[in-house]
Amino acid sequence: MVLVGLGGLCIEEAAGQTRRRPTNNRSRTTNANRNRTTQQAVTAPVDTPKTQVAMVEKDTIPLKPALASRRANSTVEGNLILDKTPLQYDHLRIDDQVYRQVIWREIHVKEKMNLPFIYEAEEDNGSQKFFNILLRHIKDGDITAFSNVNDRFTTPLSVDEIATMLAGKKYVVQKPDYARDPDGSKGILKDTTIREDFNDNTVIAYRIKEEVIFDRETSRMHFRILGMAPVKAVLNDDGSFRDSYTLFWIFYPEIRPVLAKYEAYNPRNMGVRMSWEEIFESRYFSSYIVKSTINNPFDKPLSGYISDPLFRLLEGEKIKETIFNWEQNQWSY
Repeated sequence: MVLVGLGGLCIEEAAGQTRRRPTNNRSRTTNANRNRTTQQAVTAPVDTPKTQVAMVEKDTIPLKPALASRRANSTVEGNLILDKTPLQYDHLRIDDQVYRQVIWREIHVKEKMNLPFIYEAEEDNGSQKFFNILLRHIKDGDITAFSNVNDRFTTPLSVDEIATMLAGKKYVVQKPDYARDPDGSKGILKDTTIREDFNDNTVIAYRIKEEVIFDRETSRMHFRILGMAPVKAVLNDDGSFRDSYTLFWIFYPEIRPVLAKYEAYNPRNMGVRMSWEEIFESRYFSSYIVKSTINNPFDKPLSGYISDPLFRLLEGEKIKETIFNWEQNQWSY
């Protein structure tokens, strides 16, 4: 009797459990359907108006396009772009640095020795003027230009900023639309963008910042150019000179590989053409000192405490003589 009862209880309990399982399955199915419905409601596409983004045209450096020759422009086989690599500098240790001064020089392009800087020629790779070579590689991203706020290369400039610096900002004026109003009787006007042309002849000089270091290991004086800055002239309405200022600074070790690929105009020897990198490394230019760290505790240029231009030139020659005498005194013991 007990076994039967227990068996009956077991059978009833098993039957109860069997009857409860469909209820759970139905609830799960119902929840799944609800979730699916909710997901479909959330992911339903909504028709929203599309916003149009205005395309802002970026400014670029105003350079004349280079017209390539359709036929051979020379009977000599070769390439305008030289395949040269500048030599590496000697390694200088700070422990071997016995003497160090910083000198700022200016190279005026109108001097006879500096005429290669304004060489007027057009080749397949563009203008051969030194300033246009710099602009072309700044535009291509090979050279980084820095702000003229200081000469320590702290603030890089974009191509847009340099373009605005050279030619000013674009502005829009109203002019007659002769296409729709040939005789101008209807007074139809159109927007015309005006942009001033940059005159590269206003670049009258290049300022150079260099180190003068006497190395104890090699027992010689090293002249290392650190930076270079084009100097632009500010002219009056009548074309007379008013003032000048530096446009931007370029880190010279960065542009040495670029300058090694361009030949400089050499009127004295056409058989042996020097690259621009060799011009600077061989110091084949004429310059005068405008600032130095010698006896200059207030970090002023020579024009800051010498008003007469002639006396500034004499002071620059005195600085050269001071450096030369210091080097010669190392051999007088």
